[in-house]
Amino acid sequence: MKKVLLTGASGSIGYQVLKQLVIKKDVALTVFSKNNSRSKKLFRPYKNSINIVYGDIRNLHDLEPAVKGMDYIIHLAAIIPPLADDQPELAEAVNVKGTSNLLKAARRLSPKAFLMYSSSISVYGDRLKNPYIKVNDPLKPSLGDEYAVTKLAAEELIRESKLNWTIFRLSAIMWNDNHKISKLMFHMPLDTFIEIATPQDTARAFVEALNHEKALNHKTFNLGGGEKCRTNYRTMLETVFKIVGLKNLDFPEHAFATTNFHCGYYDDGDDLEKILHFRKQTLDDFYKAYEKATTPFMKKTTSLLSPLIKRKLLKHSEPYIAHKVNDKELTNRFFGNNP
Repeated sequence: MKKVLLTGASGSIGYQVLKQLVIKKDVALTVFSKNNSRSKKLFRPYKNSINIVYGDIRNLHDLEPAVKGMDYIIHLAAIIPPLADDQPELAEAVNVKGTSNLLKAARRLSPKAFLMYSSSISVYGDRLKNPYIKVNDPLKPSLGDEYAVTKLAAEELIRESKLNWTIFRLSAIMWNDNHKISKLMFHMPLDTFIEIATPQDTARAFVEALNHEKALNHKTFNLGGGEKCRTNYRTMLETVFKIVGLKNLDFPEHAFATTNFHCGYYDDGDDLEKILHFRKQTLDDFYKAYEKATTPFMKKTTSLLSPLIKRKLLKHSEPYIAHKVNDKELTNRFFGNNP
């Protein structure tokens, strides 16, 4: 019986990992999570199938009963953007200090455990000019990307931990129910090359990794959906807008940043697929999920209100606001030397 600890089980990927692991007859699953109403609701259907330890990853003592005696640790807990960028101190405390606490507990209570960590494509920074990415490429978080900084710091802690580990740098994780529209939609340049992976496929990679420790140990991999999950941001937004009834992508100039984001195509992404065979879904499945979630009534209503909705969205565009008020610091961040 494999004793597995999962952090971040209430997140979009973590919850998929939970659902895939609970049906495994050879897995005894422990979930470590914050004690809140959302987590309790999500875990309720599985309360008789999993061991739940509630606590705060920033508190080492909370972690200890969850970590003790584990064979595998899947570490997905993190503060993600936009919150990570808005509250960098919180992101540092959870993403870096929390990871440090987990490693300390594991070294003492489960020193032979195999740790699997979810890092991010954001660690490579802006790849507009060179969109084909490999694991050994330079790591240069974009200006203002506090999340990427914390992910790099956590990676270093893991490599120095003396534990067995593997790191998956996740590409853009998208599905209709986990990629909510926020101010981040305007941070990504429209010309960005983007390779998505679905939460289901990403979760499958972590689950399959339980059986491939030898091939993964002490290695870092790029995790993406592959060629059938590739497009560019402009095309993706245009397609989603048409599906939900928002019509054309007719935002004014300077609504979208032109630099300092991330994403691209994983040139070596097949390396992980050859080991784990986790890819089952494509970009078309992502679009179909949006179509399925959009009823004719919703689409018609959105279509009628399209100009109003887009004006409301534009109010969340930090690049547009920065240019409008001539904020030199933010203008440089979003547009570089070409405002």
